[in-house]
Amino acid sequence: MESITGTLAASELKERVARDDALTIVDVRSAAEFESAHIRGSYNVPLPLLSEHTRDLAERLKGHVVLVCQSGVRAADAHQRLAAVGLDSAAILSGGISAYEAAGGAVVRGAQRWAMDRQVRMTAGSLVLLGFVGSKLVTPGLGYLSAAIGAGLVYSAVTNSCAMAALLSKMPWNKSTANPTLDSAIRSIPRATQASRA
Repeated sequence: MESITGTLAASELKERVARDDALTIVDVRSAAEFESAHIRGSYNVPLPLLSEHTRDLAERLKGHVVLVCQSGVRAADAHQRLAAVGLDSAAILSGGISAYEAAGGAVVRGAQRWAMDRQVRMTAGSLVLLGFVGSKLVTPGLGYLSAAIGAGLVYSAVTNSCAMAALLSKMPWNKSTANPTLDSAIRSIPRATQASRA
């Protein structure tokens, strides 16, 4: 079977899930997002945990590896981190888990929560609206709230990071029953053998 690198269309991943025994799917979303919906058989290694233990994860991966998140942004970040330690053969699911589900891929559903990008849009939009309305009805100084949120969004896009998402991930509604650890997440992935990594 040919190797997979770069981006992988959701429809192609759906086909590969059914026929590729060497396929390893690593979902880099938060534990709460993973609980909401994930591809059966995928491993949850949230991006902060992956960032902290990149080399440990790279040593365990074998066969065909696909990185999954909500939209593809966090998976691309994970891909860069893994490539930096020598594992550049992983593919990124184009369009994320929502594209996979839209393509007819089966997902395991659990407690339903909003995806992190949706929570960020709701929070940012609400704060911008609050700043604008507050500047008209309360004091003009509240308009700076809108400016600060706008500047934060620009910084987020330029650096490909999101402080608001990091903050929201700590909120009680985004907590799962158990956050993955080095032992429960990364060490649960079967260790690659030299032959399978070649």
